[in-house]
Amino acid sequence: MTDQHLFEPEAVIAAARAVDGLEDFGDDSHLEPLRRLLWSLEHEADLNAFGREAMRQRVVDILATRLRVQAWLTRYPEIRDEVIEAPLVIVGLPRTGTTMLHRTIAADHRMFAPLWYETRFPCPDLDWDFTAEGDRRIRDAKAEMQAMVDANPELLSIHPMDALGPDEDIMLLEQSFYSFNIQAFVNVPSYDAWIEAQDHTPGYEYFKLLLQFLQWQKKRSGQQGERWALKAPHHLHYMDLVFKVFPDAKVVQSHRDPVETVPSLASLIAGVWVIYSDSADPRVVGEQWARKFANGMRHTMAVRERMGGNDEGANAFLDLWFKDTVSQPLREIEKVYDFLGMALTEEARAEMARWQDFNRRELRPPHEYTLEQFGFTEEGLKAQFREYRAAFIEH
Repeated sequence: MTDQHLFEPEAVIAAARAVDGLEDFGDDSHLEPLRRLLWSLEHEADLNAFGREAMRQRVVDILATRLRVQAWLTRYPEIRDEVIEAPLVIVGLPRTGTTMLHRTIAADHRMFAPLWYETRFPCPDLDWDFTAEGDRRIRDAKAEMQAMVDANPELLSIHPMDALGPDEDIMLLEQSFYSFNIQAFVNVPSYDAWIEAQDHTPGYEYFKLLLQFLQWQKKRSGQQGERWALKAPHHLHYMDLVFKVFPDAKVVQSHRDPVETVPSLASLIAGVWVIYSDSADPRVVGEQWARKFANGMRHTMAVRERMGGNDEGANAFLDLWFKDTVSQPLREIEKVYDFLGMALTEEARAEMARWQDFNRRELRPPHEYTLEQFGFTEEGLKAQFREYRAAFIEH
């Protein structure tokens, strides 16, 4: 195929269908966001040679996964009967300790947690034998993560990278093309503007379906959990849909001053953009993502205000602060378990302690950046997040 046809929708769809010889995508809710994304990748992202191949393959993988999911659903319709009961949903601005909190809680064997390879490749091969040894997804995920680190070793100092570890669930939302995840890899402003203006209900409904599928897979593989431990800053933008699709969700919101967190997020995303484009601009990263999360925080605050007028809504959120999570993690985790109505057993404490010993942050090199790199000033960030800081930081 010639390079100029890499992002033609019909060619990409045909390539996905050729992977397993499957035809049925299920519904067509993915088609419009797919077409808009492909246009932006071709005309706006200014991808380098690696970026063009990698982004096309990413889209083909997502479409092939959707086809495979539909085939599994046809073969095992009982997947749709899986109950996602009162999931724990951890949110907060990026760099607020949510990763540490999520991964520590996920060490409890009673929790289902999405692993990185499961979020990147939620659907196994059609002949999978329900063993890790027979799961091609693990090999593919390790290879992809290693390629990212090889392209930019500084990523290791910014975010823990583990293909087999618990991770954000945003890549599950990406499977519907209703998410902001691709924007963390490349600059696609037209797609970004369009997707921000859409109703993301189709994305969250498909997200739930993928959780049902993963839960079914985990049970077939011998894991018996009680509830999901989910985590993604992305949910701040769509907290109304979290409760629309998961009415009994229990949300833990982590807090830290955006002046400290948003530049760190921008550093992470800029470090990824440079892998796929030779013209990635850190100032564009800063403007785009500060705006996104300022809007997301306002949305979640509005949802909380609406829900706070009834007991059910008031009991749906628990607030934690970064400084406490870092200095007294066990005490904060005890608060989470009280909030969930679960006992923090000695076995769970031991599982968490083993994980913390394995994941000491000092084993990773320091992460350095400046506000100015991304066009930020302290005063500007304080103004952009004024309402949030007044409610949760300056109180």
